[in-house]
Amino acid sequence: MENTTEVTEFLLRGLSNDPGLQIPLFIIFSLIYLITAVGNLGMIQLILLDARLHTPMYVLLSHLSLVDLGYSSAVTPKAMTGFLTGDAVISHNACATQFFFFVAFITVESFLLASMAYDRYAAVCTPLHYTTAVTTNVCACLVIGSYICGFLNASIHTGNIFRLSFCRSNVVEHFFCDAPPLLALSCSDTYVSEMVIFFVVGFNALLSVLVILVSYLFICITILKMHSSEGRQKAFSTCSSHLTAVSIFYGTVIFMYLQPSSSHSLNTDKVASVFYTVVIPMLNPMVYSLRNKEVKSAFKKAVGRAKSSIRLVF
Repeated sequence: MENTTEVTEFLLRGLSNDPGLQIPLFIIFSLIYLITAVGNLGMIQLILLDARLHTPMYVLLSHLSLVDLGYSSAVTPKAMTGFLTGDAVISHNACATQFFFFVAFITVESFLLASMAYDRYAAVCTPLHYTTAVTTNVCACLVIGSYICGFLNASIHTGNIFRLSFCRSNVVEHFFCDAPPLLALSCSDTYVSEMVIFFVVGFNALLSVLVILVSYLFICITILKMHSSEGRQKAFSTCSSHLTAVSIFYGTVIFMYLQPSSSHSLNTDKVASVFYTVVIPMLNPMVYSLRNKEVKSAFKKAVGRAKSSIRLVF
């Protein structure tokens, strides 16, 4: 038998080996993460403070913001530390923890997107029955179900990946602990693990995408029946923004996970990962909320209250 040493820590390779790019990458990631944190926390705060936003649609938006901040925080700070200090070492347990929360939050996001699509279907296609179709209890079930599915999915994938033996190398060709680069390091047979990833991710993606597509199919049919051209244009604009963000999210996830590990280009995977781990959480508050008149009104009201408080203090 060949002597092997089990890996107890990993070395994250990062996005680039060029020392001259580390500081620029740190600055870029820091700015994006700051915008992500401010945007998503601000959206949650607005929804909590403004009673007009205490509706199912905005409850879902607040949880989407929380999840965006969650999976961005699971990845970005560690990557920023590696860019700044060059210390990209992560222990086996810390790698498993990062992977668990990343998978959990990104799965929750996929089901929240499907829940939001159903909410919009009910609001556009059955407006007279909206209050009975999307009640507080239904909204709570959609949110709780999304979190249960997310953390159950994360448990399956974490157990599936970290039951393997890692004894070839400890260098992860990525800027965070993700399934494809970890599978590439395993000295175990990864066929079963790859099939588990393929079928579980495929089922979750198919279910959530199917809900989104069917919901928007009925929404588009309803919009086309509208007599007001202004109403149609406004509704189509909202749908196109949502579907664009959904397409980017699901496109990168499907590109990353629904292919055999032999077909992966790790450099290409890194670029794709930047979109759904760093960029999308920053864009979601703008795509889903900041273009909404009610949210803008709540923001202006909050700014007005802040200015009044400052005047009282000074």
